[in-house]
Amino acid sequence: MTGASVGTGPESGARSLVVGVGARRGAPGDVVFALIEAVLSGAGLDAADVLEVATVDARADEPGIVGAAARLGVPLRTHPAGALAAVRVPHPSGVVGAAVGTPSVAEAAALIEADELVVPKTRAPGGKAVGRGMATCAVARRFPAVAGTFEVSGRKTSTSPVTSGSRPFTMAAMNPPTRNFESAGPDLRHHGDAEVRGENLTDLAVNVRTHTPPEWLRERIAASLTSLASYPDGSSARAAVAGRHGLPVERVLLTAGAAEAFVLIARALPARCPIVVHPQFTEPEAALRAAGHGVGRVLLRAEDGFRLDPDAVPEEADLVVIGNPTNPTSVLHPAALLERLARPGRTLVVDEAFMDVVPGEREALCDRTDVPGLVVLRSLTKTWGLAGLRIGYVLAAPETVALLSEAQPLWPVSSPALAAAEACMEPRALVEAAEAADRITVDRAHLLAGLAEFSEVEVVDAARGPFVLVRLERAAEVRERLRLLGFAARRGDTFPGLGPQWLRLAVRDRATTNRFLQALDQAVQALPARSGR
Repeated sequence: MTGASVGTGPESGARSLVVGVGARRGAPGDVVFALIEAVLSGAGLDAADVLEVATVDARADEPGIVGAAARLGVPLRTHPAGALAAVRVPHPSGVVGAAVGTPSVAEAAALIEADELVVPKTRAPGGKAVGRGMATCAVARRFPAVAGTFEVSGRKTSTSPVTSGSRPFTMAAMNPPTRNFESAGPDLRHHGDAEVRGENLTDLAVNVRTHTPPEWLRERIAASLTSLASYPDGSSARAAVAGRHGLPVERVLLTAGAAEAFVLIARALPARCPIVVHPQFTEPEAALRAAGHGVGRVLLRAEDGFRLDPDAVPEEADLVVIGNPTNPTSVLHPAALLERLARPGRTLVVDEAFMDVVPGEREALCDRTDVPGLVVLRSLTKTWGLAGLRIGYVLAAPETVALLSEAQPLWPVSSPALAAAEACMEPRALVEAAEAADRITVDRAHLLAGLAEFSEVEVVDAARGPFVLVRLERAAEVRERLRLLGFAARRGDTFPGLGPQWLRLAVRDRATTNRFLQALDQAVQALPARSGR
């Protein structure tokens, strides 16, 4: 869990409400409790359905909040301000953010381990008797369909079944939400392009290879424009992908990038108990939630180098999603470990979007047909610089491909994207990709060596992808200073299992890395020293 638990309470049973509370120092228990009662009553909610009261760590010993939780007969759960600051809230306050470290204690504390905001931030009503402005309250609900988060700690944790609940299907979560809280905690729809959009910055936030697409690929794409009057025909590109992997064409499905594949999997494949292994690319969970699934999480730990323990995945999981090499940790999991996740009756989705950056593509499962339930996703957008064209593919058993295909709209992949896919399967393209993987390996080693000179920076040193994950105190401040110095880094707090102290850095050429390391040194040195407690 994110924070410490104070006190005891009854078994949760059907309880599903989390009451988030923010309060000034010295707020009386009567004021806090009266506010909670008024909010619940005004929303037609039953106090008997409250699972816990939640607040920020700095208010863990506040008598008014502790007393209100005790009167409700539920635990008080506290969370670090940094964790709460990563939660999107509809009513942020700059004053509260400056004082406490999160722009809305009540809403963030309610939402951090819940799924839906039921009552937004509400202040204590007017009048001295009820202490206007001394406390705020918000209420969120945990959907019963979500069994919870399974944290890896070296052994399998006990879990309860995750069953598909009654949550309605919604397309709202398919777009970046504004005031829609379809998922708890981190913003699953935040991606690295948001760090650089509209800014003149050196891009270390997006993992697309620089100086791409190459000229020969641009020419092939341009040549396809003469056929735009005809509907796309993917048969030739599909055959080229199958030939590249030595698979029957029936095992190949072309998609508008790997992101579309995650949506198809969420909508078309049966899943009572889907589990996503985090930290990883957030689109799989976002797509599953948008399709109405409750999603369990297995969180890999920094202390273990973010390495996979297959036994940590619940037995009842019938759909498991994992990346390899994993974004953002850059960890390459051994194929033998991933195989241990497969079993009859379970769909094992392995996102290999960055596998072509691994020299020799060791640990790849893309050409395997003997692993039950295996679904492998590949993307052409990263190595070839085609993020704006949207092209990827799925490799799976023919019956799985058929199910996913039925969920696709007509002509889902454009003619230019099909032309690009076919070109990227040709021998010269494969040779160029292999050479690029070797260069990235050398450039990554140079970046890691430079980062090792910083005592303030801790690196996930098992990096095998075109990016590295680093941890440092006050990472958000460092990231902002880097922006002022002309560099964009990917924030890590939007990945479940990470927090505001993490940054992801794309691997670039040696000259760019040297300039970045100089900027990082300036950013770290410019941080004002914090006063002691």
